[in-house]
Amino acid sequence: MRREDVEFSSEGTTVRGWLYRPDVDAGTENVPAVVLAGGWCYVRELVMPYYAEAFAALGIAALVFDYRNLGVSDGEPRQHLDPWAQIRDYQNALSFLERADGIDPDRLGAWGISYSGGHVLVLAATDPRVKAVVSQIPVVDGYRNMRRVHGGVGYRKLWDAILTDRRLRYEDPAKRLYIPHASETPDTELSSWPFPETRTTFAALQATEAPLYQNRSTMESVDLLLNYDITPFADRIYDTPTMVIVAEGDDITLWDLEIGVYNRLPTAKKELVVLPHTTHMTLYSDRSKLDRAAAHASRWFAAQLLGAPAATSG
Repeated sequence: MRREDVEFSSEGTTVRGWLYRPDVDAGTENVPAVVLAGGWCYVRELVMPYYAEAFAALGIAALVFDYRNLGVSDGEPRQHLDPWAQIRDYQNALSFLERADGIDPDRLGAWGISYSGGHVLVLAATDPRVKAVVSQIPVVDGYRNMRRVHGGVGYRKLWDAILTDRRLRYEDPAKRLYIPHASETPDTELSSWPFPETRTTFAALQATEAPLYQNRSTMESVDLLLNYDITPFADRIYDTPTMVIVAEGDDITLWDLEIGVYNRLPTAKKELVVLPHTTHMTLYSDRSKLDRAAAHASRWFAAQLLGAPAATSG
């Protein structure tokens, strides 16, 4: 395979990424492609290249990109996470792929993890160009997610910070608060995702493969997360082949909510994969678990975009 630096415009902002192209003989037909983007504060180097390489090895191109405001992409304010703007970045990535040489515009897929796992379910419901989706450990209901992971007292503190930020931005639109992505001491330091293992895992990934990752977002990003709910879109996924991959016992993005959304999908073209003895964060820190998830996703895209026989999960 080969990797190309690419960029495209998303609502006037330049978004940059990598396009992984499979090795194919000159003159062969165009290949299918999958678009990939990450979760909370992710940059393109964070585990996504492993999945892109797995797809390219099958003969499927893969576009990995940084959302606006993150990593190598343009956009202000930096580290601002607007989920609906990120979904539009996905849509514009699809528009880029439709026009890319060597790509079959009628065989496009979308893959997402954590926050973007929810995004691709919205795409499955709203963008008919998407012919197959893999949603991995998705955020499906920001409000319920934040209430549970922060607990009663922590949720009060979170709301105090959100209201302080709202007042600050009202008084001076040039000012805003920032909040850590995660903290090793969540009892004493407020963060968006209060799990020590989240902080240590992403710190290790930043040191080894994703130096542009930053452990912070705008406070407004959490404000927007509280209004993020993909449940109404699940009822509209009646034809798009959709795989949902959850981690057994995931208490970060809440596997019970994820399975509940899967059960709402009216399509018969769906599959639920539950990864045993796996947590949300070991899908980043344990290469064997990442490989297993990538194998399931590869099998799904091969079946839906290449017409390969779909083996049963296990």
